[in-house]
Amino acid sequence: MRNNSKHKPTRVLIALPGLHRVARGAEAALESIGRHLALRENFAVTMVGSGQPRDDDPYQFIHAGCVPRERFERWPRVPVLRNEYAWEELTFIPSLMRAYNPADFDVTIGCSYPFVNWALRARRTAPHRPACIYITENGDWPAYFRGREYRFFHCDGLVCTNPEYFARNSQRWPCTLIPNGVNPRTFSPAPGSGDRQQFGLRKDGPVVLMVSALIESKFVPDGLRAAAAIPDARMLVAGDGPLRQQVDETGHQLFPGGRYRRLTLPRERMPQLYRSADVLLHMSRNESFGNIYLEALACGLPVVAHDCELTRWMMADCGELADTTDIAAVSAALKRALQNDSPEQAARRRRLVETRFDWDVVVEQYASFIQNVLYARKLNA
Repeated sequence: MRNNSKHKPTRVLIALPGLHRVARGAEAALESIGRHLALRENFAVTMVGSGQPRDDDPYQFIHAGCVPRERFERWPRVPVLRNEYAWEELTFIPSLMRAYNPADFDVTIGCSYPFVNWALRARRTAPHRPACIYITENGDWPAYFRGREYRFFHCDGLVCTNPEYFARNSQRWPCTLIPNGVNPRTFSPAPGSGDRQQFGLRKDGPVVLMVSALIESKFVPDGLRAAAAIPDARMLVAGDGPLRQQVDETGHQLFPGGRYRRLTLPRERMPQLYRSADVLLHMSRNESFGNIYLEALACGLPVVAHDCELTRWMMADCGELADTTDIAAVSAALKRALQNDSPEQAARRRRLVETRFDWDVVVEQYASFIQNVLYARKLNA
């Protein structure tokens, strides 16, 4: 491992099926956590996922194959296997178990349930019992639901990514409240670097951007309807998922003449995408966190999002919040965001990210929580 400490480093395993294969959401967050922990001299990090190793990462990466979630979009939804993500996770477990020796690690970190959580807690016989930390990247439901498969959930430490989760779980689990982060040196305004033509858009007219998985809970078609009220708007959707056909049909109908585009991009091109837009719209009403909010704000981009405890906590007064069940209210928020934007407001968004959400700041909190969990386990051993 890349570690120069004279003391034995804390050995961390981070596991998620989509690591190094999926470049958004929980995968992007866990990769960033692993990268920044590995750069600290007192941590040695191993990541396990279905992607491939990269030469420039400071952690060890182990490929563990699985069947991609897209293959399961039409498979039956049954208890435990409730969606395509659960099916993908199940196929990941044989490879994960071959790669995972509990004696090699002090702590494991995951954010998917049930199968990865169960696998990381399996074979935990004394004296080699790594602590188990669970991050609520995909929701906190395993931590507080008591029935069905959820009654088998356990962790030694719970990282809550928003205040609602922390309030709901702090009496039951050793908890901490840690937001996700962003690298403000990668996601930056960089004036002049946004090129709409590279994304198939003309230079005239405001560009409304949605970055989202195309699933029911994201309400992307409703976002298209709200944006259609903006005169001469051009709609850019970055994402994929089971609703791709419905989203594309709605987009082409509401934004004729080549004003609608949908694409998928590697993560390294996302800063250019934000810089090519005029406003980010996200319709989801129940997010665990929302990494895209930070990425857009770091690029100076106005954000229109659902008005809830999470978005108020994250964005303070730097976002245009509306009830996204009301399409007219979302349209009005988009108009305000486009009409009232200024360099001073963009700079204020940027300062919010730099002071609260820089990964260097966030991972310091992770490092402290990991050590606290390990110390508590030692006291209770």
